[in-house]
Amino acid sequence: MGEKLVLAYSGGLDTSVILKWLCEKGFEVIAYVANVGQQDDFDQIKKKALLTGAKKVYIEDLRKEFVTDFIFMALMGNAIYEGRYLLGTSLARPLIAKRQVEIANIENAQYVAHGATGKGNDQVRFELTYAALAPHLKIISPWKDPEFLTQFKGRTDLINYAKQKGIPIKASIEKPYSEDENLMHISHEAGMLEDPSKRTDESVFNRTVSPKDAPDRETLLEIHFKNGLPVKVVNLEDGTQKQDPLELFEYLNKIGAQNGVGRVDMVENRFIGIKSRGVYETPGATILWIAHRDLEGIAMDKEVMHLRDMLIPKFSELIYNGFWFSPEMDFLLAAFKKSQEAIDGVVTVSIYKGNVMPISRYSPTSLYDQNLSSMDVEGGFDSTDSKGFINIHSIRLKAHNLVLKEKDPFAWRKEIKNV
Repeated sequence: MGEKLVLAYSGGLDTSVILKWLCEKGFEVIAYVANVGQQDDFDQIKKKALLTGAKKVYIEDLRKEFVTDFIFMALMGNAIYEGRYLLGTSLARPLIAKRQVEIANIENAQYVAHGATGKGNDQVRFELTYAALAPHLKIISPWKDPEFLTQFKGRTDLINYAKQKGIPIKASIEKPYSEDENLMHISHEAGMLEDPSKRTDESVFNRTVSPKDAPDRETLLEIHFKNGLPVKVVNLEDGTQKQDPLELFEYLNKIGAQNGVGRVDMVENRFIGIKSRGVYETPGATILWIAHRDLEGIAMDKEVMHLRDMLIPKFSELIYNGFWFSPEMDFLLAAFKKSQEAIDGVVTVSIYKGNVMPISRYSPTSLYDQNLSSMDVEGGFDSTDSKGFINIHSIRLKAHNLVLKEKDPFAWRKEIKNV
């Protein structure tokens, strides 16, 4: 019997070929399938893995953990990569790899393996997680292995190998693009989507309806938060309530999808330096992110908010690049948890044809003073104090003007205008 290896297995062509290839290399392969919300037939996947040569198959339901320990943690820091991507794939990978490591330890395996390509981000996310949680494990990444690359130069070689070895492959025509699906989102990339100048065909989208075809009426939801985390959703139209984290998130996905919420088409920067076009559908998370940010407006201290906002790009980059299990991530999550201690309350959102619009908010920890903010009521604010406030802030501007008195202080603006 060969050395034990735990393979992150999806049941698709690539990982099925990899499973057989590893068996032929002499490994005792344990196939591990992570259920993170993708629409797959897990019984069929298990049968296929055993037929292909796996000695054992683990099917692990990680959906609730995905919501509570990854999606909600990202929500606390309003994670969004390059201003648009809510990081659905990026958040799932460290969870998948974490459980893979745990299974490897249970099985006393010496190796872990994955089917991520050598051009993408997932290889980094898997392998950094392995290194952080189980540095003693050896990693096999076939799409970076010279022997594997010599044998398999493309999809045709994979299909021919599968037929030769009796590996079941789908008879249906392959989609002309690549997809990754989980509870948080579905992503579409590569193939027909590689030309960013061409509009994505409506046939690509399969989780959300087109905003043009969404219902011609608004849906009103109350989203309740405690310490920055969603604890209840109430549909104000039909009274539906959801409190369990997984059920709550699935319900928001349903409402968002029906109303065309969460579509993003962008060109992003991969960690390894390659630009790629990604088309994403992230309905439920889009609703949550907008509602959470709105509540912070009434319940979060100004300076804490501005400091936290400076950290969002770094936080998002760490998630995207695969550093979920790192000292810097521990530091940021601790800071974000502190910032959320008083983010309690309810936000009502109007959802209509792809839009999510906060229309009211209430917080028992509100920092908003209606009288102080009013333009009609003085509310204890002495307007004459503003004179000194402005004078103090103008001191450095006056000093700067003295330095430039021999020059035209607006020369640089004129130069820019003339470019």
